[in-house]
Amino acid sequence: MEEKKFDINSIIGFVLIFGILLYIMYQNSPTPEEIEAQKVAEQEQVEAEQKTSKQDEAVVTTTAQDYTNTKALDSTQLVAAQNKVGALSYALSLPGEDQTTVTTDVFELKFNRKGGHLAEVRLRNFVDYDSVPIYLVKDQNSAFNITFSTSDSRTHNTQDFPFQPSVTKNGENTVVSMKLKFSESEYLEYRYELKPNDYMIDFSIKSKGLSGAFNTSQPITLDWKQKSIRHAKSISYENRYTRLTYRHDGDKIDKLGQMNDDEETVDDVDWLSYRQHFFSTILVSNDKPLKNVAITSKDLVEDEEVDTLFTKLYTSKFQLAYNGGEVNKNFGLYYGPTDAKTLKAYENGLEESIPFGWGIFGWINKALFIPLFGFLSGFLPYGIAIIVMTILVKIMLSFVQYKQFLSQAKMKILKPELDVIRKKYKDNKMKAQQETMALQSKAGASPLSGCLPGLMQIPVFYALFMFFPTAFELRQKSFLWADDLSSFDSVLDLPFNIPFYGDHVSLFPILAAIAIFFYMKMTTGQQTAMQGPPQEGMPDMSKMMKYMIYFSPLLMLVFFNNYASGLSLYYFISNLISIGIMLVIKNYIIDEDKVLAKIEVSKTKPKKQNKFQKKMAEMMEQAEQQKQAQKKRKK
Repeated sequence: MEEKKFDINSIIGFVLIFGILLYIMYQNSPTPEEIEAQKVAEQEQVEAEQKTSKQDEAVVTTTAQDYTNTKALDSTQLVAAQNKVGALSYALSLPGEDQTTVTTDVFELKFNRKGGHLAEVRLRNFVDYDSVPIYLVKDQNSAFNITFSTSDSRTHNTQDFPFQPSVTKNGENTVVSMKLKFSESEYLEYRYELKPNDYMIDFSIKSKGLSGAFNTSQPITLDWKQKSIRHAKSISYENRYTRLTYRHDGDKIDKLGQMNDDEETVDDVDWLSYRQHFFSTILVSNDKPLKNVAITSKDLVEDEEVDTLFTKLYTSKFQLAYNGGEVNKNFGLYYGPTDAKTLKAYENGLEESIPFGWGIFGWINKALFIPLFGFLSGFLPYGIAIIVMTILVKIMLSFVQYKQFLSQAKMKILKPELDVIRKKYKDNKMKAQQETMALQSKAGASPLSGCLPGLMQIPVFYALFMFFPTAFELRQKSFLWADDLSSFDSVLDLPFNIPFYGDHVSLFPILAAIAIFFYMKMTTGQQTAMQGPPQEGMPDMSKMMKYMIYFSPLLMLVFFNNYASGLSLYYFISNLISIGIMLVIKNYIIDEDKVLAKIEVSKTKPKKQNKFQKKMAEMMEQAEQQKQAQKKRKK
């Protein structure tokens, strides 16, 4: 969650704006005559409303808010309803219960008679961090309504009318039909087909016999709103991975803002995902893509101490097409885990709603880490599977560490000669740089040879950074003292909240920070020892690296205190292995005498420069000539 910060300029600006508003309010305040005239007008309006209300009471006995009848309307009430809602008065005349409950292997669903849509969706196979059942829809956090016009120039919303429920069987499937009836044979129907052990509901909206009842010159609009219910220990951490995602224009995946309010209007939408970290509600267009879809996302967590029930409010609004004056649209409604394996089974790219990372990072996760971890966790405890995967990743990248240490060893061996060059050309920095590069080139000891292999590790590190917080398999899986590898591993609860840190102490980030400190101490110390004095106009890299030795572990300690303990476990084991690999390479693999001998042989061989090296040498030579010419002109 973003912290609110106020500086002195913000305070001054706020005071100025407040003062301007007061001035405007004062200037626009009414005169005593205007106040008296306003009172007279208000009194006349009240009297008119009271007169209208008495007339309405004499005619109408059923209001638009009284649509939960469990008994049939009598003739007087029916006439009143016809005056109020026209053709839809038939729907009000039918009795029925408020809710219909249906249970499958994975769901417990409650359908609202009023509005015809789902009032509750409980996932039977999951509970939250506090052992409370997982609800994706409950307590009116969701609204799914259609606005349409009828031929008598009335505009109606399905949320105001009772639907007639029926539950039947279609083979092994359960079919729930909710019909908004204009007559016994004319209706608007929501049809839900539930399959065994399936989180996807076949959902359709269709009308029958309403081609003359609909006013097709006016659009029929579907409006879907839902607040995401909090399920995790840390609402701010969960909110970070709660996001509206959608696929459009074939295979393009886009998202609304992660931690701020956002809105967008898009065309050709295949599906909309209301993702709540580890659980998702997804609307899939099973026939034609949706047109002109207006979507919004509103962050509901301004203060995690106060806003504890919901994370975000999502809305989607789009029009349904008429076909011969009727409506017929097929959807899929997914209520279930945000699990890559589960979502991939539906073969329409729903797994892309999971934030694996963009570009090459997402590709590494999907092609390597997800299958690898799925294989390891199939026969190993989840904590052990993380450790084994970490070992395999480090072995795979061990050649990178070898290249880095070999480069460091070469630079260490060349240090005495480099010091001589710096001393010889201490008054000519450009010449010193040229000679340094020439020596490194002959010896095959360019500093870039150590940096470039290190850059190869970045895609792997970032991919794993995205993998662990979104790995559904880790949810509520324990290891050692961690109760849930997908959440933080609190070993001490604090009686107060520390900004950026939290109200608890997690142990795995502390262990990872210690391991990072010693690893950086060992590597950075050797690098700074090989560096000469800073060049003129350039930052002191040795001083910056010394700061990084303390800054990086501190960042790990604070930032990862609220992150998934599985990720902190990975970094802890990864750095322990890195320390071990470094010691093995340094003491048993790299022989400095052999490296020195190779350097001496390399020096005697003619070294052909590539185009980049030639260009750099020419540029440095030109710069040196210009510098000398400037000195002569000054003299």
